[in-house]
Parts: sequence; C-alpha cells; structure tokens
Amino acid sequence: MKLEFHGHDERYTVEQSLLNLFPGELPVYEPIQPGDHSWAVVSCREEGGRLLVSTDLCYDGETTTFFHTAALSGTDYDQEGQRRHAVGTCFFQAYHALTGNTPPWGMLTGVRPDKLVTQALNEGKTPDEARALLEKDYYVSPGRAALALETGTAAFEAAKGLGPRDIAVYIGVPFCPTRCAYCSFVSQSVEKSFSLVDPYVDALAAEIEAGGRMAREAGLRVRAMYMGGGTPTTLTAPQLDRVLTVFETAFGSALDGCGEITVEAGRPDTITEEKLAVLKDHGVHRISVNPQTMEEAVLRAIGRRHSPGDIQNAMELAARTGFPHINMDLIAGLPEDTAEGFRRSLNRCLDFGTDNVTVHTLALKKGSRILLEGLNIPSPQAVGEMLNYAEPALRQAGYEPYYLYRQKYMSGSFENIGWTRPGGACLYNIYIMSELCSILSFGAGGSTKMADPARRLIRRRFNPKYPKEYVERPEKTLANQADFSAFYRELNGKEPGPCIP
Repeated sequence: MKLEFHGHDERYTVEQSLLNLFPGELPVYEPIQPGDHSWAVVSCREEGGRLLVSTDLCYDGETTTFFHTAALSGTDYDQEGQRRHAVGTCFFQAYHALTGNTPPWGMLTGVRPDKLVTQALNEGKTPDEARALLEKDYYVSPGRAALALETGTAAFEAAKGLGPRDIAVYIGVPFCPTRCAYCSFVSQSVEKSFSLVDPYVDALAAEIEAGGRMAREAGLRVRAMYMGGGTPTTLTAPQLDRVLTVFETAFGSALDGCGEITVEAGRPDTITEEKLAVLKDHGVHRISVNPQTMEEAVLRAIGRRHSPGDIQNAMELAARTGFPHINMDLIAGLPEDTAEGFRRSLNRCLDFGTDNVTVHTLALKKGSRILLEGLNIPSPQAVGEMLNYAEPALRQAGYEPYYLYRQKYMSGSFENIGWTRPGGACLYNIYIMSELCSILSFGAGGSTKMADPARRLIRRRFNPKYPKEYVERPEKTLANQADFSAFYRELNGKEPGPCIP
C-alpha cells in the first residue's frame, strides 16, 4: 500500500496499523498515481490546542475519507503520545468505515496489549476504568478487554513482589530434533549440527559462570530462571547436569530468592527418565511438554516425528518423576488441523490434569516452511472457532488466564494466552511479557533486557545469533554483561522506585 503523510511523520504508527489491519500489504513510499488501488494519505495539523487528523484510504479500488480530532495537553512528551494515538485512531476508523471490520484487539498493534491495563491500575484507576480504556479508546472487543484485564491485573500483582535489584535469567539452547514447519527461530536440527552441541555447551557454561559472578558482585537477586530453546532436553543428561550445576555454582547467593526454575522439555521425543531425574535433582519446579497438537496428521504436517502416544508416555513419566508444575502448549491454526481436531487436542491435554496450558495462535513467520512451501492452513474463521472453544473449556476446568502476548502476522489477529489453575502461574512469563524486571540472557540469540520500571526504561543487548558465531565470539557476551553491570551501577545510590510496567 502506498503511504503519503502531510503535516507529521508518524510513519511507525501508520506502518504498524497497516500491517495489523491489512495482512499481506507492505508500506510503499512512492507517488500515488491515478489508477492505483491501494493507498492512504494521512494528514495532521494543530489548531487552537487541538489536533485535526484526516485519512484518505483506498483499498481494492474502494475509497473513504475519515476525520478525527483530539485535544493536546501536558508536556511535549505527553503531546507526542497524543499525536501518535490520534493518527492511529484516524487510520483505524478509516479502515473500519471502508471494510466494516473490527479486529478483536481493535487498533492495538503491540506485543503486550494488557500493558495498558497494568499502567492504568498503577495510576490508581479501577479495574472497570482500565477495561473501559481498552474498549473506548482502542476499540478492543469486550471479550478481549476482559482477558486483558485479567492478565494485566496478574502483572500488577506480580510487580508488587519485585525489588529494584531483582532480575530473571534466561538460558537458551537452540537445538531441536527436527525443525517444525511453523518455526522461524534460530534453532538448529541436531541431525545437521551435532558437532556444534559440545562446543556450544562449553561456551554456554563459560558465559553463565561469568554472568553469575557479575550478578553477585552487582548485588542482584534472581527471582526466576527459564531454560528454553529450541528444546533444552535435546542435550544429553550429563550436558543438562553440567549447565544446571554451573548455573547454581556461579550465581550462588544470588539464588537465595529464586523460587522458580523452569525447563522446556518441549518435544516428547527428547524426554527420558534419566534427563527428568537430572532436572528433578537440580530442583526444577516446572517443565513443559509441548505437543502443539494431539492429531497424528497434523504432527506429520508440521514435521514432528513423535506420535500422540509418545506425548502420553512423556506426560506419564513426568508425573511419576513428581514435578510440581507441568505446562502443555497447543497451537491453534496449524497446517491440516480443523476446529474439531483442535477440540480433541485440547480435551486430551485437559485429561492429563496439567496445571498449565498455553494456547498459541499460529503466527505466519518469514522463513517458516509453512510460507516457503505454501502449506494448507485453517482460515481465520476456523482459528476463531478453536479459540472460542478453548476459553470456556479451560475456564470450566478451573483455569484462569495469567499472561498474554501477540505477534506479527497472527492468524485472525488473535493472541497467545497462558492459562493456569490457582497457584500454578509461571512468574518468568509474567516478568518478561510485562517487562517488570531485567532479564539476563545466556546463549545464542539471547536478548538481554535491562529494565528500570520506575522510569519505564528498557535497554537491550543481543548475543550472537547463530550457535557457531556464539561459540566463536565470547567477547560479545562479555561486553553485554559489562553493560548489564554498568546499568545497575548507574542505579546505585538512588532508589529506582516501585516496579511500574
């Protein structure tokens, strides 16, 4: 879609709205010509303390014009946000006038739609006022606004338990038995990269050792650790033991307040009694067994080699080992799946009695085999049926939503939701999704976040993306840790204040 701006440069706002509202359309900055069938002209001017915004929109040859006004007040920073919101609102209203559609999340384009709720609660607004904000100012559907209120409230409560020097730790293992059709993560099939695993574990252990020493010297306290991937249980039992031992030894006293250690076991074809025993011996509180589907044909379509029976065997083994919490992941919208197939998968997961279920919506990511090979996927309407079944079924079984997030190119513009029975919430998921504290990341592709919630400040540092590059460039991870330490030295001597997401 060709885009033209007058009187402003809110390019990012309009681009994100375009990607959200018109899947498949990309921004093009070329002159609009007679006969063009996809374009938008967004204009903005200030007059008497008010913003006057207009959007001329053309799509598939149909055109409309919409006008929107908004008051300007407060500081320059406040007015910048008001201008951004007004431009986004006008573009959304023009879209709605032209198509008659209102996506479930309205005009929201960000990853964390419930963050507005948490902010409103921190500002002293009531839950009803926070929900009304989403519905009236952002056109979120009542059902999605209610979901956001629940998960945003969970973040609000979790923030109360965090101190200014509390952090979480992520350890990444970017290896899997095979590459799933929907995946675009930097994960390597072990079949193709077996020779990388041993040197990767060596490099990971060295990075964790240095990072733990840095955390202790900085006086930081780890509240939660999450080992993800990839599939961490692709590692052998001795390799898992080594990584967890180094973590415990390196962080030492910094783990005194750590009440949560999670490891993604993920693929049932990587789960063995020996590996689970290692995890249990190291005090792991939570594991994930992630079928994504319990349908044989869908498993084949996404490139998984295990069967529904393997999932059942893995769950029985995990239950016998005695982990306090077990999570299962499902994805709505996988190739060859149907609404009825998704219902069967969810019902089977509920039969296992796990206290956590995460329901993802398929995100069509560049580089995934789904897009490269044009695999057959359910329609957005079918995905909507899947999710409309999931919520009441989970609630009836005693689950509540406790975190949610969105991704680009999600089927039907829906969301991913973590559901838990009482007492089973994974704090790490809340911390990272609501950006409540710093996340110190280890491993290839790791994204470290340095957070000062009082100033709503986030700084990011990234590890080398690929395992080979990660192994060969330890100086990059050491530089990231030095920046992390410097961030907390910057906070020394002053009280950063309560955690405000």
